[in-house]
Amino acid sequence: MNTDQLSERLFEATLGSLDLTTIYLGEQLGLYEALHTRGALTSEESANAAGIAPRYAAEWLEQQTVTGLLEVDDPSAPAADRRYSLPADHATVLLDRDSLAYLAPLARMITAAGQQLPALMQAYRTGGGVPWSGYGPDMRTSQADMNRPWFMSALGADWFPAVPDLHARLQAGAEVADVGCGEGWSSIAIALAYPDTRVDGYDLDEASVLAARKHATDAGVAERVRFAHVDAAAVDRAGDYDVVTAFECIHDLADPVAVLGAMRRLARPDGHVIVMDERVPEQFAGAGDDVERFMYGLSMLICLPDGMSHSPSAGTGTVMRPDTLRRYAQDAGFDGIEVLPIDNELWRFYRLQPVTAATA
Repeated sequence: MNTDQLSERLFEATLGSLDLTTIYLGEQLGLYEALHTRGALTSEESANAAGIAPRYAAEWLEQQTVTGLLEVDDPSAPAADRRYSLPADHATVLLDRDSLAYLAPLARMITAAGQQLPALMQAYRTGGGVPWSGYGPDMRTSQADMNRPWFMSALGADWFPAVPDLHARLQAGAEVADVGCGEGWSSIAIALAYPDTRVDGYDLDEASVLAARKHATDAGVAERVRFAHVDAAAVDRAGDYDVVTAFECIHDLADPVAVLGAMRRLARPDGHVIVMDERVPEQFAGAGDDVERFMYGLSMLICLPDGMSHSPSAGTGTVMRPDTLRRYAQDAGFDGIEVLPIDNELWRFYRLQPVTAATA
């Protein structure tokens, strides 16, 4: 990359950062929702619908139109008479919580991380961290909202059916422990996909557990899905679970070996221990693809500081390559890991292999 290319890239990144920030404003202030539900609006109508000052509404509408997110019916009309609208395809990305194209939560996530820059700089200087709770509710809800459509649409339809013995175990009715369940969408998706299965979700974040319980009630599965605000290592249910899962959380943990060890104890001898984590290249190789760039960015701003907020810490970070998980698994008492045949560009799925008599 030469000087001109790097300059162009940084300018494009600046435009992207500005877009994310203004998308955050549009989502949080209800401006997108007003346009979606009411149709084309003038700046004054948008301001009234969102409860904001008309001058700011006008500036936001014009900026969103110039950047290509909104449309205007007649740009030559007097400013007060112009009517702005949200294209249906754009509404899918910005508002449709069920769509795999829903990416508005990323604006929430990056904004929440940006608000912690002073704390992040202090952590970088001292070797400390920024705890998950320190990022505030925008971080918690953005992660849950980003993962929700994937869990709800793909887990029971594509991911687990790609592993026949796991799929059959769940279809037959299983007891599942979902470790690091967050706001509970993975647990709820399992229960919805497998009606004879019961799920216990465990998480250390109390706000996430409270939200998960509400989500389970709203989804109609509260009788089969329970959530507990507890460290999985403290759960006294050794050998009770047919399936034990950890979705996109092992890399965040200060002590991943202890949690994997708890997962091994919770599983029956013939049970399945499943880990979903980031699909990054198996080796560091210098300049990477967009997914690896994305994961490193999240690691620097969110996941590594969260993990480092506890001491001692493994300091894993988002970019957890297969060899790292293999080492953690073996230290936790597993024989190794199996990469499962589930195709996804963001996540890799592993089954942790128990120690057998032949390898013990």
